[in-house]
Amino acid sequence: MPILHHTGLTVADMDRSLHFWRDAMGMEVLFEQEKDRGYLEAITGEPGAHVRMAHLAFGGEGPRIELFQYLAPSGGQHRLRPADQGFVHICVACDDLDERLERLTAAGGIPFSKPVEIDTGVNRGGRGVYLRERPLDLAPGFDVPEVSYLWADTAPLRSGAARR
Repeated sequence: MPILHHTGLTVADMDRSLHFWRDAMGMEVLFEQEKDRGYLEAITGEPGAHVRMAHLAFGGEGPRIELFQYLAPSGGQHRLRPADQGFVHICVACDDLDERLERLTAAGGIPFSKPVEIDTGVNRGGRGVYLRERPLDLAPGFDVPEVSYLWADTAPLRSGAARR
């Protein structure tokens, strides 16, 4: 049976991203490594691909976040909005939204808004906020986690059951 193993994010600065995802978000680093050319060059279609990478997960298991910092070739930067095709977000369900948001903001995260109450759909009754890992003028990119607090009445969402 297929499983979701990881979601990869290309980042501008591995150390800054590790500070955000590990230190502020609370994920555990499973491993860090550097890869130069070989299969990486072939699978990405990037001639001369050389990356620094890290895999992180909550509690050391389950779906992972893979951070890629390309050391070569140099990449471009794109300023995407949530409405743009290609925009990606990662939802982290937690029971400490305000405290976690405070840590993420202290680590350089930029919230799109204050946390908002979810008033419709399967997540009704919870709260959520989008934030960028870093200011757009430093290094815009895809890594825009969505931190959400899910109340007990949204439990069917976690099991995959539909809510009426």
